[in-house]
Amino acid sequence: MSHLLIENFLFLFFVISSSNKTELRITAHLILSVFSFAFHSIGQDIHWSQFNDIPIFQNPGNAGHFNGDYRFVANYRDQWRSVTVPFSTISFSADMHLPTKKNIGLGLLFFHDAVGDGKLRTTEIQGNASYLIKLSKDSMHCVRPGINIGMNHRQINWDQLYFDNQFNGTYFDPNLPTNELYQTDRKTNLSFGVGAVYEYYKNKRQKITAGIGFYNLNRPNQGFYTQTIPRDIRMNIFAKGLYKLDIDWDLVPGINISIQGKYREINLGSSVKYTLVDRAGTYRALYAGLWYRNRDASYISIGLDYQDWFIGLSYDVNFSKLVPASNLRGGIEIATRYILHHFKPKKIAHRVCPDFI
Repeated sequence: MSHLLIENFLFLFFVISSSNKTELRITAHLILSVFSFAFHSIGQDIHWSQFNDIPIFQNPGNAGHFNGDYRFVANYRDQWRSVTVPFSTISFSADMHLPTKKNIGLGLLFFHDAVGDGKLRTTEIQGNASYLIKLSKDSMHCVRPGINIGMNHRQINWDQLYFDNQFNGTYFDPNLPTNELYQTDRKTNLSFGVGAVYEYYKNKRQKITAGIGFYNLNRPNQGFYTQTIPRDIRMNIFAKGLYKLDIDWDLVPGINISIQGKYREINLGSSVKYTLVDRAGTYRALYAGLWYRNRDASYISIGLDYQDWFIGLSYDVNFSKLVPASNLRGGIEIATRYILHHFKPKKIAHRVCPDFI
């Protein structure tokens, strides 16, 4: 992926809603100058394709930022079923803003992942908090810093793995010792992260959101062997937009960059949104998108808004070096969201009729 392509894509986000293109182009160049070192490497295999539909995993600054009182999100991904034991990932999250302080958001996320023959399982529970800061009186510009605290548990089944020491020269003998000096088959630790999200909001059909987050800042030990293996810091950068095309159609572009140690992943693409109905308390909309993950896959996505519900479906078409085994098949992913609104009864003032009438 060329540096110029990503520059033009980022520049799209910063200009679709503003007339001051010179200032915003400078901003885009500053972002690129900081992160350009990451744009020439390949991506990871374990990921979320629908990265905009798992908001508080994407950035803690997203906690509590939505139109409603409570938000519930569920995500599921099944990958590499045609190659080996499938990689299965599931996530649940709930977030809200405080009723008395709308600028404070809180969120809780549960994440479980199981991969490979050894059933390496990762379970994580994260607490997230954000704070809304308005940069302009009309709330057109705002920023939301956030913090993330997680408890991570990893476990592996050593008995399900094969080692070269168990090959006796003729065949594999599972009764032979592995000679592996692992210390434990499970590990639990805490992790800390921070993030910030900026939003430009012109109206509900023309806005831009961008953010950056850093996770595992305390470098927790994830090693099962006797030596300490600190987990790499993960940096996540994202930007997304909403741009009105005509009375019923909107463009919804997005980009997500994840960097952790030697692993690099860039997802970019766009969906188009068609509003079926939005009047008198009735809302329906359809989504269809085409996306690209660098040197790994392309994928399509479809989605449906139905009142306060959203459901999205995506499928990856793999074109990496794994194609001989994958036969182009990658993974299927499902995302759901529900936003709950408190019922606010209309306040009616009653007048007391005097006795003499």
